[in-house]
Amino acid sequence: MPQQFTLPILLILFAGGFMAGFVDSIAGGGGIISLPILLSVGLPPHFALGTNKFQSSFGSLMASINYYRGGLVQVKKLGWGIIFTAIGATIGTLAIQQLSQELLQYLIPVLLLIVFFIVLISKNLGMKDEEGKLNPNLFFLIFGLLLGFYDGFFGPGTGNFWMLAFVFLLGFNLRKATAHTKWVNFTSNIVSLIFFAIGGKILIIPGLAMAAGQLSGAFLGSKLVLRSGARFIRAFFLVVTAATIIRLIYTTFIQ
Repeated sequence: MPQQFTLPILLILFAGGFMAGFVDSIAGGGGIISLPILLSVGLPPHFALGTNKFQSSFGSLMASINYYRGGLVQVKKLGWGIIFTAIGATIGTLAIQQLSQELLQYLIPVLLLIVFFIVLISKNLGMKDEEGKLNPNLFFLIFGLLLGFYDGFFGPGTGNFWMLAFVFLLGFNLRKATAHTKWVNFTSNIVSLIFFAIGGKILIIPGLAMAAGQLSGAFLGSKLVLRSGARFIRAFFLVVTAATIIRLIYTTFIQ
């Protein structure tokens, strides 16, 4: 770990945070940018994970606020989703200290590949609101616990899974799914952040440098979603999902 964070390092962290915040606010997957950057400047893995949750929470909050102000989210209807996601993230963050990630490291690239091809083949998926296939309360019970746990335990691709679940099972269009995804993502980020903070695994100076970039990137990205159509989000989602798959395959099977 560097003894001090020089101006060039802080600028790299800011730029990385900006790119991660921009990408994450539109299609999720910002962690494939931010986490490698934190590791590249010399942070040990456990400090990189904790600091990453710290800085990403700023971007998630900014995007969530923008989507709320833009009328894409009714927070009252997300209450059970936030509660169950928080419970799942708590269990997942505690479990990661006891269990191995090996199975997930091999399984998640495969699941993301399935998500990628579903979206690629279904060209009209999420272009407009449709009738939901699952009761919202049951949906949030199942996916709040499941994806909240996953984000606390491992993380990569959480936003991708949330977006597809919102589109397929609640019938949301992609703009609406993106907005709701950021709220539940922010919930699991904050819960994980609390436990990393308790464990003393957060570095404030590099975290704040990235957080400044995250705020800027998330602000611009979420504004772009509010002004763009579902086809733009679909294309961006496919690119980010593909990049996440490549990154996970490289780190799991090649590196």
